[in-house]
Amino acid sequence: MPVVSSNKDVEKHSLTFVAEFSAPVERVWQVWQDPRQLERWWGPPSWPATFVRHEFAPGGESRYFMTGPTGERAGGWWRIESVEPPNRFSVIDGFAAEDGEPDPDMPQSRMEVTLEAVAGGTKMTVVGTYATAEEFEKVAAMGMEQGMTLALGQIDELLAVKFA
Repeated sequence: MPVVSSNKDVEKHSLTFVAEFSAPVERVWQVWQDPRQLERWWGPPSWPATFVRHEFAPGGESRYFMTGPTGERAGGWWRIESVEPPNRFSVIDGFAAEDGEPDPDMPQSRMEVTLEAVAGGTKMTVVGTYATAEEFEKVAAMGMEQGMTLALGQIDELLAVKFA
């Protein structure tokens, strides 16, 4: 399991995940940059994602939906704030309504991802921060910590596959 730690900070309304992979930083960056690779791990294994838009550049947007075991769908979106290949990016991350557009009634977070070279591979830190305690508690109750841990656990297998 690549996740070496997760931390729920109630005071800062944040969830932090640290994972390590036995692949170079540039290869781990690809699993975020390439929508076909991203959809192979974003979301728990029983809720695979489909990215219908992924503009991985500052000012760009992503739209996706995850499909549950009985065919139900849950949508999401990102607004890309910064991209500094291959080490860092940040997005505003939220839930989407049925039309695929941001749902203003659901929580949003600012997600920062950092990739660092370490002995034998890459250390990835993912920090999601919510504006309010209520938003943070809502996503915590939805199982965000468990879901993200399961999602990150799928990256090792993906890193073993070569993509063009």
